[in-house]
Amino acid sequence: MKKNSITFISMIVLVAMLLTACGVSVQVPEQISSLLDNPGSAVGQAVGPTATAAPAQAAPMLGTEASDLLAAYQGTLTSLYEQVSPSVVNIRVLVKGGGLSLGGGQLPELPFELPGMPESPDGEENSEPDVQPYGQGLGSGFVWDKEGHIITNNHVVDGAEKIEVVFSDGSTVQAELVGTDPDSDLAVIRVDVPADQLQPVQIADSDLVKVGQLAIAIGNPFGLEGTMTVGIVSALGRTLPASQGLMSGPTYSIPDIIQTDAPINPGNSGGVLVDANGQVIGVTAAIESTSGANAGIGFVIPSNIVRRVVPSLIENGSFAHPYLGISGSDLIPDLATAMDLDSNQRGALVIEVNPNTPADKAGLRGSDRQVTIDGQEARVGGDVIVAIDGQTVNDMDDLIAYLGKSTVVGQEVTLTVLRDGNETEVSVTLEARPGQAAPQAEAEAAQTSGNVWLGIRGQAMDSALAEAMNLDSDQEGVLVQQVEANSPADEAGLRGSFKPVDLNGEQVLIGGDVVTELNGEAVTSVEALRDGIQKYQPGDEVALTIIRDGEQAEVIISLSERP
Repeated sequence: MKKNSITFISMIVLVAMLLTACGVSVQVPEQISSLLDNPGSAVGQAVGPTATAAPAQAAPMLGTEASDLLAAYQGTLTSLYEQVSPSVVNIRVLVKGGGLSLGGGQLPELPFELPGMPESPDGEENSEPDVQPYGQGLGSGFVWDKEGHIITNNHVVDGAEKIEVVFSDGSTVQAELVGTDPDSDLAVIRVDVPADQLQPVQIADSDLVKVGQLAIAIGNPFGLEGTMTVGIVSALGRTLPASQGLMSGPTYSIPDIIQTDAPINPGNSGGVLVDANGQVIGVTAAIESTSGANAGIGFVIPSNIVRRVVPSLIENGSFAHPYLGISGSDLIPDLATAMDLDSNQRGALVIEVNPNTPADKAGLRGSDRQVTIDGQEARVGGDVIVAIDGQTVNDMDDLIAYLGKSTVVGQEVTLTVLRDGNETEVSVTLEARPGQAAPQAEAEAAQTSGNVWLGIRGQAMDSALAEAMNLDSDQEGVLVQQVEANSPADEAGLRGSFKPVDLNGEQVLIGGDVVTELNGEAVTSVEALRDGIQKYQPGDEVALTIIRDGEQAEVIISLSERP
């Protein structure tokens, strides 16, 4: 009995805290305060060690204020639901292929029926029961304006042959696709209904959201229309891979993602997360779960990104994201140490600079050598971005967030970078993100076998590589693509490649040294370089003739034994 009473008291106090977060002024009843001050005696007085009364009789002994408190909390949630739910819709789609999709997650077997799913676009049923040419998808959305625009996730309507919108009153209408933006996972669809039947949502400023504040999700998990769940804002400033990252090519991240423990499940995608005032703070988009269902970690696209992207989707059908043209990683202490920087140095390490991009045109440098950290290979040596327009950059998330929130296509930004340990500034004019590129090809290995060690990976030169590097088309040699950390090549200062280019439908790295001779003998292939090195012993010195930045040079390398 004592345990149950204390649990009930804790619940009342929690409710009081939640109501305070909702803007409701409450006071903990004196009787509850007394219980908290002296829980042993108070519980004995309230229920008694031998009490036989039904549990419902305990409530009046705690006073009417407790009941009023619960009623006020429940009333607040009910009012929020009545305010917001008419703006939230269920979205049903047909896509080519089989299976039932709920917000992008495949759930082919459900323990209940989902009536009223749309049929094939031509209205005919499939005459072959074993063939399912169309798959059915479910998601959520919300009314944006009186013109019939409805917002959802891109992954909800991606590839849809037919889109239906079901309103909270049960009415169903066809919708047309207006615009999509895979890089923010947002889409706009439109329905043709009278304006007085549309109730647009109210949008909050997501920059004002705080961890711990009340968060309420409304959507259609597992196709269960108009479901409300309650939690809090668990964290801010997360990044979420955009849906485009599920395919080959460059991957982009959505910045400033809100994390919540309000239960979110497949089918919630495209629904709303609202604050205590019923204003939308974000669009429910994804969950982190080992089972595919709610695990208390949901991710929400912040409302300020929605406000920025949606008008362009309505007007143009797309949104132009500012583009820098690099891939990189956080500068962690091990990477900093490998680059002879202070282990406490933070920033965004540039790994690759994509060709013909703003970063490439501005002269940013990617990483050109390889190290092994905790058994994993990592690339280092590139520029480290430590600030953008004077705003500190501690990691890649900071850089992504600034580009996403504070820049537009055509804007010039100033990057403060560490290059070879020295700080410099680089001006970059941002462009619009391009389409997808081809996957990167594997570089041909130029490692030597046996005991003697050089420490590079390379690829034989051909006319396409030579022209990409502004060399004579008949230039022969081995292009250095990676240099292993602490190898003879690394200690001699040999440089690897850092700039990816598309050649014959594949992406390869260029920009590194080109080895043309070994002790005066021509190097025409990877095999020739490997066989030439094998003629020497650990401790021997060899002279490599190289082409670096279009100029010929000589590098003396002291070979060593492979570690």
